[in-house]
Amino acid sequence: MIGRLSRWILPLVALLAVIGVGRSYIGQTWLGPGPLVQETTVVVPHGDTRTVGAALQQASVIDGVFAFRVAERLTQSDGALHAGEFAFPAHASLRDVLGILRHGRQVEHHLTIPEGLTAQQIATLIGQAPVMTGTVTAPEEGAILPNTYDYLYGAPRQSLLHHAEAALDTTLAPLWTSRAAGLPLDSPRDAITLASIVERETAKPEERAMVASVYLNRLRAGMKLQADPTVIYGASKGSGALNRPLTHADLLVPDPYNTYLNPGLPPGPIAAPGIASIEAVLHPADTDALYFVADGSGGHVFSHDYGNQVKNVAKLRKHPARRD
Repeated sequence: MIGRLSRWILPLVALLAVIGVGRSYIGQTWLGPGPLVQETTVVVPHGDTRTVGAALQQASVIDGVFAFRVAERLTQSDGALHAGEFAFPAHASLRDVLGILRHGRQVEHHLTIPEGLTAQQIATLIGQAPVMTGTVTAPEEGAILPNTYDYLYGAPRQSLLHHAEAALDTTLAPLWTSRAAGLPLDSPRDAITLASIVERETAKPEERAMVASVYLNRLRAGMKLQADPTVIYGASKGSGALNRPLTHADLLVPDPYNTYLNPGLPPGPIAAPGIASIEAVLHPADTDALYFVADGSGGHVFSHDYGNQVKNVAKLRKHPARRD
């Protein structure tokens, strides 16, 4: 009897040992730390588990394709794997890796479009954005809202541009509706046009409403705007920048954007204004100022009549830091 039992006990012990080793191996493979030394971003391709596993193994996210494929098959009820760009933490386990591929968020990239850029500059900026696809043409001037926009790996550049255009429409509508009464502006586009001039005229946030007030007062009085940024826009063929100082001769060149020669607003915006400049135009400072001159430190000195403007210009020309 004892002999018969011994014949069964030894194989049973061996089987239990194998089972124990197997469980340990499975637990180590499933839950144990992976080979990844530091957090890594991987572009996971479309394809079957062999293709995906090969990409992960090449990036040192997993040890081997076979274990990855078996684990995916055993847990396929948890959901499908997704392609895209994912960030995997250091020593991510196989369970972690599959969880990220099934439920993780893709890596977000960010593109900031600063205030005051021209359409040409914006198109160049989007065209240079990394990991996007396709090309983009320059939008209509002043048609996008400067902001920081998120996008995923492989996103079309044109779709980001459309997003920025839609953002302006959404933002501008309530601002235009709540504008101050009596503004000499006929449409939201007029507001964007003047806001683009304000955006390019001053870099000081506290001056925007005052600069806007000067231009609005000049429009009401039938005076020419005489805005240097519009002349620069025309002289630079829409690039928004000259590689030389603006000269008196530039002010005499016939051009639709030369507000020294042409009354009223220019034909359209000269850049993409930010929300602050738009709000400054739609809610300007309460002032009757008609003139301003650069003070040499990035700001301006304002005056209500031409006589004081002449005095300010003469005084500031003696300022050693003054820049025309």
